[in-house]
Order: sequence, then structure tokens, then C-alpha cells
Amino acid sequence: MKDYLQDIVQHTHNLGIIDLVKIVGTENTTTVEALSEERTVIVNAQFHNPVPEFIGTFGMPNLSKLNTILGIPEYKEDARLSITKKDDAPTGIHFENSIGDFKNDYRFMSAEIVNDQLKTVKFKGVKWGVEIEPSIAAIQRLKFQAQANSGETTFIAKTENNNLMFYFGDHSSHAGNFVFAHDVAGSLTKAWSWPLSAVISILSLSGDKMIRFSDEGAAQITVDSGLAIYNYILPAQTK
Repeated sequence: MKDYLQDIVQHTHNLGIIDLVKIVGTENTTTVEALSEERTVIVNAQFHNPVPEFIGTFGMPNLSKLNTILGIPEYKEDARLSITKKDDAPTGIHFENSIGDFKNDYRFMSAEIVNDQLKTVKFKGVKWGVEIEPSIAAIQRLKFQAQANSGETTFIAKTENNNLMFYFGDHSSHAGNFVFAHDVAGSLTKAWSWPLSAVISILSLSGDKMIRFSDEGAAQITVDSGLAIYNYILPAQTK
């Protein structure tokens, strides 16, 4: 179970904009939902295999605390983790080290409260104009441009001459651009702006990635962690 918890924390809390997730688990599927505080990123994920311990609907709040507990060396080897329950509803996680003399309890949020605090955002789907697997080099070049344009919070993605271009800043002042991907299929014609920090954080996560942009004002980055597939949906930003 610890591997699943670490995977959730890494792919949500580690973005720096999410501190609450909702888990919905059955015997057949385990899904994760999250929403950044400023509603710039919507997360929908599903584990490749159902997690037996995660049956039910509950919230994981204060992910920073869970991350801290998971990182304590006492729980690195042969730790004993168990789900606590009340009336068959999951209420939290009990941590014990291998010899049982170091313990912590992390409490879940009830289904009623998490459903109220984390309203499900339905993504109706769009027609993707561009869909690519970003290279490590392209992600690094994006980080370089972010450093060069440190005052910018967004960037624009467009296609030109079959290349996917990223633009930063205003050419009346400081600005920059570069080719993120060559010879792409499809096109983007509308100059939507995308949240720079969130995109870089997601693309920096471990796992296989796919990035999609739409002229309808939505982008999506898919990350396969090996344990789960995470879909990060980003509505276009207005400057």
C-alpha cells in the first residue's frame, strides 16, 4: 500500500498546488480526483489494478502531512500500514515501524465532506489539435525559456510550419520562443495561454507522458507512473 500512497502524493501534492485528493475505490477500479486551489489543474487518475485497501469513497486531506509521514525513516523498511475503519467506512491509515515502537495515524476525510469540498469537475471532451510525446530535451528547453522569462506566468502554444511553437512575453518588451516539437500532425491556430509553472511541474513528474492541446481552450497532459494513469486537464488562462 505504501507504494500507492507515495505514487498519489508524488503526482498530486508534489505539484505544489494540490493538498486534497478524493479516492473512489471498488473491487474493480480505484480512481483519484483532485483540483488545484486556483482551479488551474483538474486531475483524474486510475490505477492499472484496483487497490484492495482503497475500497470506499474518502478524501486524503493535508497531503503535506501524509508526505512527511511517508518520508520518516522508521517506515522505510518492513513498516506495517493498515487502513482503519468505522462501520466499514475507511477512516485513516495506521503506521507502525517493524517492531511496533514508533506509530502515527493519518486521518481520512469522510465521503460527505470530500464530496462537498471537492466538487467533481466534468470534462466534456474536446477535439485535440496536437498530440505528442514530449522529449526530455524539449522539456529542458521549456525550463530554459521559463528561466529566461522569469516574469511570465503563462505561455502561448501555436503551430507554425508543422512545428509546435511556445511563445513567452510581449515583443514590445522582453520575449522568447522556441520549437517544442518538430513535424507535428494537426494544428493550433488560437493563441490560448497556458499556466507555465503547472505545465513544467507536471512534465517534470516521473513516468511516460503525452501532451495534447486543443483550439477549444483545453490542454491535457497524461502521465503513466507505472502504477496509475494520471490525466491533468488545464483550462486555457486569460492574462
